[in-house]
Amino acid sequence: MQAPRLPEVTLSLPIALGLVILILGIGAAIVFAVLRGTGRVVEPTQTPTVTMTPTNTATLAPTATNTPLPTFTPLPPLEYTIQSNDTCNGIALFFNVSLQSIVLLNNLPADCGVLSVGQKLQIPQPTPTASPMPTSTLSGAEATDAACEKYNYTVTENDTLSGIAGNFNVSMDSIKEYNGLTGDVVYSGQDLIIPLCQRLPPAGETATPTVPPPYLAPNLLLPADGASFVSSNETITLQWSSVGTLRENETYMVTVEDVTEGTGRKLVDYVTDTKYILPRDFQPTASEPHIIRWYVVPMRQTGTDKDGEAIWATAGTASEPRVFSWSGGSASGAATTPSP
Repeated sequence: MQAPRLPEVTLSLPIALGLVILILGIGAAIVFAVLRGTGRVVEPTQTPTVTMTPTNTATLAPTATNTPLPTFTPLPPLEYTIQSNDTCNGIALFFNVSLQSIVLLNNLPADCGVLSVGQKLQIPQPTPTASPMPTSTLSGAEATDAACEKYNYTVTENDTLSGIAGNFNVSMDSIKEYNGLTGDVVYSGQDLIIPLCQRLPPAGETATPTVPPPYLAPNLLLPADGASFVSSNETITLQWSSVGTLRENETYMVTVEDVTEGTGRKLVDYVTDTKYILPRDFQPTASEPHIIRWYVVPMRQTGTDKDGEAIWATAGTASEPRVFSWSGGSASGAATTPSP
């Protein structure tokens, strides 16, 4: 008699593999739980990743700084002692201030009244003015060229230099000189400058020269405004700055007036230099100081009269006048100003 056989379980291969994997997973979980309970498993600490956030830095725009204008502090008044033959008008003119300012500062009558020798007056000092910025001065040739009327012409086909000169009534030499041409050949599309100021006069007429622009006013340099001269042997030289290169028919007209004498003593002379020496015979003979006023004007000769004398016309602006005092005393010394 045979023994009974145990029941057989048949598994397919995929099921068997799945059971093996399940068993291994359960075993691994059991081992991990045991190790964790003993503290042998440490979970890694997560380190946060730093994200750099760009910071916008505001850049301030440069701030324009205003250049402060020059300011002047009022100067204290001068004390002046009245001398013999002094008048309010003469004192005001000498110190280059108004008569009204002297009257107000000294509480004088409106007409200034009669001054007494030895009387002391407070003289206000004039407020200085800022010197103008230097400006460029055109030379004679530059000023003439700037005043010349010009026309820009583009050469067309079949144009010739002689034909262009004839059309504009300008000589070929003038066109060549203005355009730097060495020959008489021009080409189509070439740009030319036509100097209309050099047009030829009609037959039988004389060309009228182009009048250059006026000069700026000369700047007077010496003597200083309000200077005083008392030496009988001293040479007084008037000096001023140049207005540019004078042409052959141009000069400076120097006018010198003895204000104290009124209109009786006046000197007018013409020089091409920027200085003028006063003649000795113009010095006052009286011992009291005389107020002398002078100024300079650029002039241009426009022709001659029937006697052959030059005919002058102004070629620019007159300078601001200056004054100084001049006496016929014999005391020696350089230019001074009244002591306070």
